[in-house]
Order: sequence, then C-alpha cells, then structure tokens
Amino acid sequence: MADIFEEIVKVKREGGEAALATIVITRGSTPREQGSKMLIKKDGTIIGSVGGGCTEAEVWQEAQKVMEEGKPKVLHFDMTGRSAEEEGMICGGTMDVYLEPIVSQPTLYLFGGGHISLSIAKIGKLVGFDVVVIDDRQGYANKERFPEADRLIVKDFPLAFPELVVNKASYIVIVTRGHAHDEEVLEWAITAPARYIGMIGSKKKVKTVYSHIIERGGSEEALNKVHAPIGLSIQAQTPEEIAVSIMAEIIRVRRGGEAGEEARSMARPPVPQATVPVSRDPQP
Repeated sequence: MADIFEEIVKVKREGGEAALATIVITRGSTPREQGSKMLIKKDGTIIGSVGGGCTEAEVWQEAQKVMEEGKPKVLHFDMTGRSAEEEGMICGGTMDVYLEPIVSQPTLYLFGGGHISLSIAKIGKLVGFDVVVIDDRQGYANKERFPEADRLIVKDFPLAFPELVVNKASYIVIVTRGHAHDEEVLEWAITAPARYIGMIGSKKKVKTVYSHIIERGGSEEALNKVHAPIGLSIQAQTPEEIAVSIMAEIIRVRRGGEAGEEARSMARPPVPQATVPVSRDPQP
C-alpha cells in the first residue's frame, strides 16, 4: 500500500491528476476487503485493486469523471442478483467504493510586483492559488506590499528561475516593468511545463518579442500556446480590471477551458516567421 501513497505524493509534486478509490463498506462476500485502494492516474494507469473485472472497469470509468469534475462520489456495487451473475460478479455481496480526486495545489507565479500584480495576488489567493511574487526590487517584492503572497523572491529574473518548481499546476503571469524583462521571462517560461503562460502587452509588443525569441531559436509551437496579450477581452482599463480579466482567463484554463476562439482571434497576433535562417541544431 505504501506504493500508492508514494505515487500520490509524486502526482501532487509534479502537478498531475489522479483519483483514489477506497472500499469503505462491504457486506457479505466481496472480491476485496474494506480499506482496499486503487489509484487511477490521468493517463489511465492504475496502482492497487478494488476487485478486478467489471467492478474495477466501472471504477476506472467513473474515476475519469471525478478527475474532470473535481468532486468525490460513492459507487455502490451489488453482486447478489441475476444481473451481477451475468456480468461475472459471483461473490454474492455488496460494497461501496469512495472515489476522491487527487489534485495538486495550483501555484500562481507573478513576474513583476507592480500595480496589476497587487490585484492579481489578492484575487489569486481568494480563489485558491498559492502566490509567488518575483521582482528584482526589494521595494516591490515585500510582505508589506504583498501580504497574500506565500513566497517572495527578490532577485534578477534569470537568477530566480532555478528556484521555481514549475509543473502542470503552475500558472505564469508576466507583468514586469519593461519589454526586455518580459521577453527574458517569456523565453524561459515557454520551456517550462506550466499549465498557463500569459504576458501583458500590445499586439505590436507581442509580435516584436516573439520575433526576437524565434530568431534566437525559440519554439514557434510553444509561443502559440502563450496567452498574449494576456486576459479575456472585457474592455479592462484600470489595473484592477486588468487583474480581473487575467484571473478570469486563468480560472477558465484551470477548469479545462481555453481563452476561447473569439478572444484568441481578437487578442493574439499570429506568431511571426523568422526573417533570417536560424539553426535548430542543439547546442554543444
């Protein structure tokens, strides 16, 4: 059983998803005893068992829904009747299986400690994110300014990258004080396995930043997944309104959606093609 718990820790550490099935009640003869567990991972693999056969197949199927909806449920299996015999369940008892989602704590990485980040941190914490603020200025990344932050990193951005544990439960928001810093962070971010990457800026700025990254060998495919300009299109103007639009987009992605075709067509310029030949050979 230790293997299941170790795997749960691994899933959460890597930002993955899974569902844990536990037999909570048994009556009569059942294929497994009360307390038996089975972990179903997002990729369909399983560890452990709650009985095999049709029972286990149904648990596996329902686990996919539990992971998608993020809500636990109880499954009841009756192996005493004619239908049970027809399905090959000949034990003659009943059992209840509790299915619960295993979810990773989402982390919001805010690059830049300006006015927009102030509001994003408040909203992010309110809706259940851990909040990490990164800025190279002590006067902007401090506990007085960001009381909601779970962690504050005061370093030049490239020096902060190795300290960050980015996984599939990570959401990166790039709102630094200048184009050069945004570009620097974005070039690193597209190499990380984050669930969401967004960068603030006009269409002109985004096009310029993308061009620079592509010319240095950056991935066009990865850039196509970046939300830039960042946020849903709600005609936001103030820092607070912009923060709402950004968090609305993040929540939408977190719950299984995307920015939306309408928002995408209005907000994101196409990734420009490199204007000079660029070697894609790996560096020695």
